Amino acid sequence: MRTKSSGTAWRHANVGRLLNNAVRRFEARVLELMSEKGHDETRIAHVGLTRNLDVDGTRLTELARRASMSKQAMGELVDQCAELGLVGRVADPTDRRARIVMFTPAGRKWLDAFRDAVDIAEQEMRAELGRAAMDAILKGLALYGATFDPLDDVN
Repeated sequence: MRTKSSGTAWRHANVGRLLNNAVRRFEARVLELMSEKGHDETRIAHVGLTRNLDVDGTRLTELARRASMSKQAMGELVDQCAELGLVGRVADPTDRRARIVMFTPAGRKWLDAFRDAVDIAEQEMRAELGRAAMDAILKGLALYGATFDPLDDVN
């Protein structure tokens, strides 16, 4: 158990920091692989949008909720991805006042390249950590985060 006299080392060794460092390293590698495949326009914020965007499209308000950001900030992100040709907005057939954000054909190709980059980065991680450690990490993270997946939390 930690005491107040343990200093500040806990700030660098707590599980949240370690998870964050691992995610940042993993995502940096994915972006590097995307760049190598000709997608050097891709930024981590774009990944945050596409990670929360259903293949069949998602309303902006739902994207913002899933990403834990304001509707305005998500709107700016959607605008950036639209300028890159990755997404577009179409009328929601169930509510003509609402718009649905959808992948464009180019966005679907980008998504395929992103999936390939994630697969490669995961294979590299598995090779570095070993099968047993990687399997334990995946199992533990799936168990720990099972009740917190914003894609499963539909209003």
